[in-house]
Amino acid sequence: MSEKKIIFIDVDGTLLNYENKLPASAREAIRQARKRGHRVYICTGRSEAEVYPEIWEIGLDGMIGGNGAYVKDGDTVVMHQMYTPEQCRHVVDWLHEHGLEFYLECNSGLYASEHFEERGNPTIKEYVARKGRDASDATVRTIFPDMIYGADLYRDDVNKISFILNSYQDHLDSIREFPDLKPGTWGGKGEIALFGDLGVKDIDKGHAIDVLLDYLGASIEDTFAFGDAKVDIPMLEKCAVGVAVGSGGEEIKAMADYVTDAVDDDGLYNAFKHFNLI
Repeated sequence: MSEKKIIFIDVDGTLLNYENKLPASAREAIRQARKRGHRVYICTGRSEAEVYPEIWEIGLDGMIGGNGAYVKDGDTVVMHQMYTPEQCRHVVDWLHEHGLEFYLECNSGLYASEHFEERGNPTIKEYVARKGRDASDATVRTIFPDMIYGADLYRDDVNKISFILNSYQDHLDSIREFPDLKPGTWGGKGEIALFGDLGVKDIDKGHAIDVLLDYLGASIEDTFAFGDAKVDIPMLEKCAVGVAVGSGGEEIKAMADYVTDAVDDDGLYNAFKHFNLI
């Protein structure tokens, strides 16, 4: 077992709070850990276009994106699994036919459907409110400041597609319609979910970690994972030590090896101290 560890950190709700704010203590924890020779990667559902300069400026060794579809070490893309153009066309046409607003998640940007902002504003307010935050100023533009409107939605560089659920039945219908993709939901558990998503089949954060470790020639014994949500569970199960933040969901806290404080209560920094990473 090496003294140098490999640390995987989810972004939304773990590194950042639910208002997209980065606690200064989290930035400091990562910088100190890397000074000690540990490697730090974000492991997120976001595509690379959603990893804004503020996050990269912390200093990171790379990223796992698209919930495991994309693996990057430094400037080297280790793996990138995307939709085929035919799959993209099928999903876009189906969402249009069902009156569902959506956005394409690509490394080049986020591409919104025609009425996503109008339909999305109340949904985003609900999403932020459910996290116990003041949602009065929450809009699509505050959460997705670089969203692209009016672009061609038939693309060949799609990692994932998220769509606003008019009802939970939309998610159930997507499971039947797209056996070649990986349907999920976010923004709430079960029937109160706010969004559906469709990812590349047979990928998750745990599998992507295997791919990266194989590339690095590193051992799973030297890994830490930090997360807050159900989608992070494969990552915590995979790594030697799995840490849930105190502001996370009950399901991940129940299975974690350790539960640290909430994001805004210096949870990341305190966990790094607890495990002598800094």
